[in-house]
Amino acid sequence: GSAHLLVPPYFKGGSEGGSGDVKKAHVLLYLGDSVTTDHISPAGNIAKTSAAAKYLAENGVPQAEYNSYGSRRGNDLVMARGTFANTRLSNKLVSKAGNTGPVTVHIPSGEQMSVFDASAKYQQDGVPLIVIAGKEYGSGSSRDWAAKGPKLLGIKAVIAETYERIHRSNLVGM
Repeated sequence: GSAHLLVPPYFKGGSEGGSGDVKKAHVLLYLGDSVTTDHISPAGNIAKTSAAAKYLAENGVPQAEYNSYGSRRGNDLVMARGTFANTRLSNKLVSKAGNTGPVTVHIPSGEQMSVFDASAKYQQDGVPLIVIAGKEYGSGSSRDWAAKGPKLLGIKAVIAETYERIHRSNLVGM
């Protein structure tokens, strides 16, 4: 199989058509103002310590071939692991002054882990997820993965004070 191109789950079995009621959800991320598409979307080179790098290594891809998220945008398993993987992401569930990165707390266990690993645990347990954000969520360039990635992480709703207009349209479309 290809490590570059896969059929993502949102193309299998038709469209879900929205999330419906969201009940007993847990907060995956508690973010502040001005969370841009750069914070949300997988972008740049795949960091050696990232969840995406771990996945690629487990699938026999040599580190020298990790390349960038852009080169692997056709692989939803890599792109989901790169969602919210920005090193400047500030999650209030874990952040202390100067502590940023793609980490969160798995609320039931209290364990700090990568955003992707927490999402996988919640999805395995059938727990829907939400993101809480401040003003201007999704500002910046319009990026399809800023909407697709959160959906693949099991995020059913983003509750923000305000949304950037184009990103709001992308979220509704997912």
